[in-house]
Amino acid sequence: MAIFTGSGVAIVTPMKENGEINYEKLEELIEFQIKNGTDSIIICGTTGESSTMTEEEHSKTIKACIDVVNKRIPVIAGTGSNCTRTAVQLSRQAQKDGADGVLIVTPYYNKATQAGLKAHYTEIASNISIPVIMYNVPSRTGCKMEAATVKELFEKNENITSIKEATGDISFVADVMNYTDGKIDLYSGNDDQIVPVLSLGGKGVISVLANVVPKETHDMAASYLAGNVQESLALQMKYLSLVRSLFSEVNPIPVKKALNLMGMNVGGLRLPLTEMSAEKAAVLEQEMKKAGIL
Repeated sequence: MAIFTGSGVAIVTPMKENGEINYEKLEELIEFQIKNGTDSIIICGTTGESSTMTEEEHSKTIKACIDVVNKRIPVIAGTGSNCTRTAVQLSRQAQKDGADGVLIVTPYYNKATQAGLKAHYTEIASNISIPVIMYNVPSRTGCKMEAATVKELFEKNENITSIKEATGDISFVADVMNYTDGKIDLYSGNDDQIVPVLSLGGKGVISVLANVVPKETHDMAASYLAGNVQESLALQMKYLSLVRSLFSEVNPIPVKKALNLMGMNVGGLRLPLTEMSAEKAAVLEQEMKKAGIL
């Protein structure tokens, strides 16, 4: 059984003015997501600025999320690292704290061969018993898993059950589903491709858009999975321009700006990320107004 179906939010990490994590605001954001039908919380992913967290902050933030959610919906902990030992340590702690699964990005900067990727994921999976979602996002990591590698890891590791596919290549998504006989739980990692991925047998989305419109993102996936393809497609088209604005600068710069425009007061970003340019922020605000959010 899939960890979740539908819309999982890659939730932002709110910050105080001094750059510390705002755990009270995080609780508010989680409650907002649950109230609006989000099917899963993904904590400490790319959108959550995990790359600028200390290991202590990383685990503390994951546990804080687990405690607030309190088993109402699944919590998936982003515990990937380009150091396998660190990923193992973070994943074991997340399991101990009650995470329902972990999201593991391919190693970045040092990268890895396909053999290295197999060893990396196998080592992590063998040290925990909760499900592992592989995360394939070569635009960020410079490291792409081949479909054959996905197939081998899925078949040889009982708890490697899923993949977040963010190559943006629909043909590659089709290859992954074909190689695994449609058995892998595949989630779109791109908000502009939710419906196309669902059409190939995907289980849902791990979404940035859901931070801003959680109910509508949930409805987009739920409608498709219920057989209401036209309703789902209409929502995909409605928010396409907004999605483009949410990725007009490096994620999570625009989505944090969007949440602040909504009065959510999630604070700023940790360097090297900086505030959104005034020109692109104005376009984002315009798109949010067009979508009826502001």
